[in-house]
Amino acid sequence: MAFTADSIMTEMKAGKFSPLYFLQGDEPFFIDQITAYIEKNALTDAEKSFNQTVLYGKDTTLTQVLESARRFPMMAMRQVIIVKEGQDLPDLGRKASLDILNKYAENPVPSTVLVIALKNKKLDGRTPVKKTIEKNAVFLDAKKMYDNKIPAWVKQYCRSEGYKIKDRAVNLITEYIGNDLVRITNELEKLMLNYNKEATEITEALIAKHIGISREYNVFELQNALGTKDILKANRIVMYFNDNPKSNPFVVVVGTLYAYFSKLLMLHENFSKGDQELAKILSVNPYFIKDYRLAVNNFSYTKVLQIIEHLQEADLKAKGIRASLSDDENLKELVFKILH
Repeated sequence: MAFTADSIMTEMKAGKFSPLYFLQGDEPFFIDQITAYIEKNALTDAEKSFNQTVLYGKDTTLTQVLESARRFPMMAMRQVIIVKEGQDLPDLGRKASLDILNKYAENPVPSTVLVIALKNKKLDGRTPVKKTIEKNAVFLDAKKMYDNKIPAWVKQYCRSEGYKIKDRAVNLITEYIGNDLVRITNELEKLMLNYNKEATEITEALIAKHIGISREYNVFELQNALGTKDILKANRIVMYFNDNPKSNPFVVVVGTLYAYFSKLLMLHENFSKGDQELAKILSVNPYFIKDYRLAVNNFSYTKVLQIIEHLQEADLKAKGIRASLSDDENLKELVFKILH
């Protein structure tokens, strides 16, 4: 059967390791998380010298890996074989090798923990080996997380590490980094190294200090300035963006504002609904619904439609499809059209 990353981690933290893990998909964070935990915890340090082997797909073959998996451990209960970058195994697509894998998966050696990790590649779902692995092994198909699920995941990740994090800090880091879970966790881990978990709540100020995001001058604050029609603040942020174009690419700003005003359009269409229901429709934390309601009062339904047209035009300019001015002039023009 297919597992989730959380269910696999829960089993392993309880000390239960399976003979065969097959990890695939296009979200490397979960693949790396499981692989790293097995590498660190499946054996004691004393056992690792003789019983833990870490291989890379380009340096071995599937046939060689399975031959090694059939050996017995030395003076230990189990051996661990980890194949990283398994998508580079030269014989992964060969029928003969897949037949050997299928036979092994039918009856994995119980004293071996074999991990085969593929990134951005999957077994053909129509093949017998895929069905055998799903039946007899721990199988993970790690899918990219939808953008609207990232904030809740960040909060849960911080909680699992023993930290609290404010909603605005969550929004700041997800707006800045996007849905790159590897980068998000790397940045948060660097921050966490500097603070005691029992006494620290991660705030916007800490995110700004340790991750290099300006607390005042970021696309999230531009969005808020536009929503409240704070012309002075919006223009100040635009000037900062134009002075720091690498940190605030025009195309990213346009995409974020497009998502924001699309939510305002949905809010106009569902304004009478309660905050909890609106939060689900807009895929935002209920904490921020009051900000969206305020913005809707500042922008009529017709105006929001016009703004979305302006943003679509700006997106074409940002991608070079339409003739345009420089990015800084385009941003000034766009913000002017939104506010007037």
